[in-house]
Amino acid sequence: MKKTLLPPSWIKPRGYANGVAAVGTQVFIAGQIGWDAQAQFQSTDLAAQTRQALQNVVAVLEQAGGRPAHLVRMTWYVTDKRDYLASAKEIGRAFREVIGNYDIAMSAVQVVALIEDQAKVEIEATAVIPLS
Repeated sequence: MKKTLLPPSWIKPRGYANGVAAVGTQVFIAGQIGWDAQAQFQSTDLAAQTRQALQNVVAVLEQAGGRPAHLVRMTWYVTDKRDYLASAKEIGRAFREVIGNYDIAMSAVQVVALIEDQAKVEIEATAVIPLS
């Protein structure tokens, strides 16, 4: 069970939820970057790396028996805020196609660099899989 949290006097945020309450098995997914299963970058493009990082989050989540609908929290680390904002439309499309919905508490921060030099984004996630 998952419920988004929105105080009554607040406007609904666009592209994320302010909070999420959930009951079930918690799954904590380490920061995923935009490389493939063989740890190879197929693109230097931020939107393409974001799509791959999201696919990586989903692949790890599936190992716990979860689906994207079970995601409750994401933290995005990007190396270039301007590139992120300029790529917002493509990133949004990738998010909708891979994850599906925005009822996830999310934060995004710009960082100086990521450990892998070619990485432009890293996404940490938490999911809660409902109890059967």
